[in-house]
Amino acid sequence: MSLPKDYRYSKEHEWVKVEGDKVRIGITEFAQDELGDIVFVELPEVGDELELDEPFGSVESVKTVSELYAPVSGKIVEINEELEDSPELVNESPFEKAWMVVVEPSDTSQIEDLMSADEYQEMTDSE
Repeated sequence: MSLPKDYRYSKEHEWVKVEGDKVRIGITEFAQDELGDIVFVELPEVGDELELDEPFGSVESVKTVSELYAPVSGKIVEINEELEDSPELVNESPFEKAWMVVVEPSDTSQIEDLMSADEYQEMTDSE
């Protein structure tokens, strides 16, 4: 599994990419691999507030439905509308094309609390 080294990772398998004063959020390659073929992605609306560790949407695969958990608190400023028509992008390109939301974090220190790529790799290796 290849992990972008400059991203941060949550225990719930979300990734966070810092882009200036915003963060882009998606699910990891490990998560999409565990879920199997993604058939539907449910995302919140622009303007909604995320609360750290609270569900903000879901990903449905042929096997199961899995909640998405907010790796940071903040306001949603953009959603990936392409996933509505092409949920398979989550399987094909979890780190590039299948980002879920862009958020203006309300507490940037939460980003530092997330795992580095090496720490996340260590966690998934033990699962």
